[in-house]
Amino acid sequence: MSDTTSAPATPDQQEDTRTLRLPQATALIVGSIIGVGIFNLPGSLAAYGPISIFAMALTTVGALALAYMFAAMSRRLPADGGPYAYARAAFGNPTGFANAWSYWITAWAGNAAIVVGWVFYVQYVIEGWIKAQNGDAGWLGTTIGGENGLLIWPVIFALVGLWLPAAVNLIGVESMGAVQLWTSVIKFIPLALMSTIGLFAIKTANFSPMNLSNDSNATAILGAMALCLFSYLGVETAAVAAAKVRNPDVNVPKSTIYGTLATAAVYLLSLIAVFGTVPSAVLGDSAAPYSTAADAMTGGTWAGWVVAACVIVSGFGALNGWTMICAEMPLAAAQDGLFPAAFGRLSARGVPAFGIIASTFLASVAVVFANWGQGGYDVFNTLVYMSGITAAIPYAFSAAAQIKWRLADNKPVHTPRLARDLIVALVALVFSILFIIYSRNTGNDKSWFEIWSPFIMAGAAFLIGIPVYLAQKSRMTQPEPVPPYETVTR
Repeated sequence: MSDTTSAPATPDQQEDTRTLRLPQATALIVGSIIGVGIFNLPGSLAAYGPISIFAMALTTVGALALAYMFAAMSRRLPADGGPYAYARAAFGNPTGFANAWSYWITAWAGNAAIVVGWVFYVQYVIEGWIKAQNGDAGWLGTTIGGENGLLIWPVIFALVGLWLPAAVNLIGVESMGAVQLWTSVIKFIPLALMSTIGLFAIKTANFSPMNLSNDSNATAILGAMALCLFSYLGVETAAVAAAKVRNPDVNVPKSTIYGTLATAAVYLLSLIAVFGTVPSAVLGDSAAPYSTAADAMTGGTWAGWVVAACVIVSGFGALNGWTMICAEMPLAAAQDGLFPAAFGRLSARGVPAFGIIASTFLASVAVVFANWGQGGYDVFNTLVYMSGITAAIPYAFSAAAQIKWRLADNKPVHTPRLARDLIVALVALVFSILFIIYSRNTGNDKSWFEIWSPFIMAGAAFLIGIPVYLAQKSRMTQPEPVPPYETVTR
């Protein structure tokens, strides 16, 4: 596209792009966290059983620690790029590049996972409508290349779900912010209903047995936590897009905390309602578990369709927000010389068009490969784990950066804040390491390749970054000094 060859962004151009106020920035957080992950999560967690609720509670602790940490760090260093910028400022360009590359993988691989889960609900609506008309929906399972070939229609739906948000982002940040705000309102509907009315439909018998896996309770909780992390990816998005947020030193921390707290409340309550309403065995066989739970609550099918429609809107909002993040972090890295210059060019509409297109293309490739010979939660979980691994790495380095900075700040007058910040950063670091360790597929029926495929895919994506790093090494600028703690607005 011709508009991707415009000049690199200038400071004045960057200031003109600060169109996200506190409501839009909070909506970016909520919209990026609440995609389709939570709506597919009960099906993914069904193998563990209701004990997954404890996993979600612990993951919430980790997510809030990350949110608080990013809020504090964004006050001190309100730099575009978020986790990448923190790692680079604390540990230098090599670590900064590794974190930038890792987070970029998270963004486009996460979009691939989101759209796979989004397609589950799209197919739920389409199949339901066809069956209501006494039609045959078997064509949705058509493949190319035989029984174990490529699933055609899920891929087509997924590509539409990826490229439509890309088109919205290419139009400009202001249109993206408007879409994000309204989709965030709509996506709260099924979660709010499940978190209130759904609690009255709970049957305590559905919580027994708590642990359906063959592992100990501790192992089951840790394994489920790795899946739960995907539902919280996005706590850092306002920090990543700080250059697009007005008054970032105030609005980035506020939006991060407000968005994460609101999300955590509806997550926990709705998950309790879903597991308490529908047996785990049924959830494991459902492609749209929240719709299944809504039908169980009302004794009909209309509620499931309404929930599915809201989830489709929710997924579009998440894809819309993450498509921007896919380009914003490479934009910041390119301006520092760590990524190729094409990622740092803004189009005539003030958006990093090359980053949007490149990221959407890679997500499309991931979707095609993931759907070849596989389907359902196997595809979804593998992409979820891969995204979790590559997200937890910059999370861990951000926590390490905060620990390094705060220890260097150690002065008596700051002792209470020092203890608080260190504890939060240590909690975030521990959770990040656990998320990496347990991000593997489980099941006695899986081969070693299937079990470790998230690590294999993440490792392969990292290897692609080596020649990029070598090519950019001589072009990298030195990070700016970290502002002293006493200058931070508190």
